[in-house]
Amino acid sequence: MVSIPKFVQEFLPGKLAWVATVSCTGEPNVTPKGSIQAVDENHLLFADLFNMKTVKNLKENNKIAITVIDAATAKGYQFKGTAELITQGQVFTDTENFMKQLSEKVGRQLPPVRHAVKITVEAIFDQSMGPDMGKQIA
Repeated sequence: MVSIPKFVQEFLPGKLAWVATVSCTGEPNVTPKGSIQAVDENHLLFADLFNMKTVKNLKENNKIAITVIDAATAKGYQFKGTAELITQGQVFTDTENFMKQLSEKVGRQLPPVRHAVKITVEAIFDQSMGPDMGKQIA
């Protein structure tokens, strides 16, 4: 487990994340998630709304990679870690509340949260354009 730097935590809100998972047979899946957030200095969280390939893969293989890029500034970060699927309790309730706020912000009803996916971050890489692209920062 690594500590997510404060500047990286502050970068995440409002960004689209690309979440990559792999099944136990090696079948990859990449999907966008608009709800990525830092829970604390060691964990990320997103809401799973559709309960399809991402959850199936995470049940078989809980390793995950997430890339978040701001296209306007060509700045971004990649996170690698281990995912936990959560379907009840405070983290799940907090995720539901976050998604209700996001629904209001975007002006449309989003599907219900099926899982909160909590990631223990094990590595962070710079994905920003420039000489440090690909460099591990934590």
